[in-house]
Amino acid sequence: MNKLAIIKEFLNFLRERKKWWLAPIAIFLLVLGGLLIFAKGSALAPFIYSLF
Repeated sequence: MNKLAIIKEFLNFLRERKKWWLAPIAIFLLVLGGLLIFAKGSALAPFIYSLF
């Protein structure tokens, strides 16, 4: 399955079920995951991991 198809299916789910409150949660989790992946190889890792 294509990655864009998953995003399209998620957006269709939000639109059909009127679950727009899930969108900020999903965006936050994606940003947090990206931050942790980015910080894994940088000098900021000890400071970011101490926040959690």
